[in-house]
Amino acid sequence: MENILAYMGIDELSSMLRRREISPVELTAYYINRISELNPRLNVFIEVAIDQAVAQADSAEVLMAKGEFIGPLHGIPFALKDLIDVKGLVTTGGSILRRTEKAQTNAYIVDKLFQAGAVMIGKTHMVEFAFGGTGVNHHYGTPWNPWDSEIHRLPGGSSSGSAVAVAAGMSPIAIGSDTGGSVRIPASFCGIVGLKPTFGTVSNQGILPLDPTLDTLGPLAHSVADCGLIYETISGSDIHRSADFILSADRFNEELKDLRVCLPREYFWTDVDEEVEAAVRSSAQILSDLNLWVDEISLKCLEDLSAWRAGPSTTAVESYFFHREQLERNFSKFDPIVSMRMLEGRNISAVEFLGQRDKLKDIRAAALRELELVDFLITPTTPFPALPLSEVDNDEMYHKINGLCLRNTSAVNLLGLCAISLPCGLTRGGLPIGLQLIGKPHDEKRLLQLAYAYEQSLGPLNSHPELSAPH
Repeated sequence: MENILAYMGIDELSSMLRRREISPVELTAYYINRISELNPRLNVFIEVAIDQAVAQADSAEVLMAKGEFIGPLHGIPFALKDLIDVKGLVTTGGSILRRTEKAQTNAYIVDKLFQAGAVMIGKTHMVEFAFGGTGVNHHYGTPWNPWDSEIHRLPGGSSSGSAVAVAAGMSPIAIGSDTGGSVRIPASFCGIVGLKPTFGTVSNQGILPLDPTLDTLGPLAHSVADCGLIYETISGSDIHRSADFILSADRFNEELKDLRVCLPREYFWTDVDEEVEAAVRSSAQILSDLNLWVDEISLKCLEDLSAWRAGPSTTAVESYFFHREQLERNFSKFDPIVSMRMLEGRNISAVEFLGQRDKLKDIRAAALRELELVDFLITPTTPFPALPLSEVDNDEMYHKINGLCLRNTSAVNLLGLCAISLPCGLTRGGLPIGLQLIGKPHDEKRLLQLAYAYEQSLGPLNSHPELSAPH
């Protein structure tokens, strides 16, 4: 039972709570015990908020004993990436420079989750200041991808701890942030689902920024349904209903039968592992079997985007602007893989920065024109499965691999689109492969419907990382 409980989704856990088969206090204690057992090995949580979690679980128990249920998240534990403020807790942002920075208020999304009755169990490790796609952090350590017990593999970043927490059954759901792929990359490497909403649909109030023009909060979970429910909650929807995007097979065929889903011919396939490419192209066939119109397309905007990415980094400018005082005073205390990228923004002129902004605005407009007759795109989330940390964490390889990790996902952020990563298979070596479905701005509901239909057609992969459960 304990192993099963670790990987249950929100609907199952909520049903158990409603039937009084388990109490919120017992459920919270289960995850805290599991964290206690696994965290020394996996290095996922920077802080476990035991007192707060127990108090929230007690409150949920009191209400449920009276027969009062707030909604599907009532009594459900969750984890937060440590750039999200929780009143009274430290927000390190993955940096040793912020180890005493206690938050004075809750972030907007934290209040939304608390209003829904969810129980916050802790803050998770991340890449320093969210500036990296591999998951590497040299000060606090890099979380261990649970899919390989022998080799320390990349968890993906920058929401590394949040993804591992879900993948290892240490929390049923978690929140990450995504500026260039930081929800979807770890979702891909860790074999879970991660949603990157359209920029601006979820409030960033109370979030430590990297690039305020791109930063987007998003959920990580075991299923599309759970991601959809969390998205509805943190974006301000009604907390009392279940995810309303889920369609029956008949309704799906009726509402979405004429969707055009395309594989871009360019950009997303460079240096892609052959097993990853095969799995993603097989996924296209599964969508075709759902009576969708699936074909390939060439998009000129991707050529323009590739050229744009070769120019000055606007994110480097934004991050340098926010962290410039600390960079000047405490440069040696930064993780070098982060400080060097931030310093790239110091010498970019205002003319170059604004020129890049204008070019990107034009590319976005061109992309929307080219996508007028397309509903969704299919791509690999990452070009390869999780690589061994030892192969990446060196001066020669890190920046190349980091760039490749971010390439397919950052296109979504830069073009102002929404996207979801979900598992589409395992390699012969047993590592997860991520499929990225990309939608147009503010089309999250149909994106979730498509992803849910795909997930149901694929069926469960029937595997989780082989980890022992607490006793």
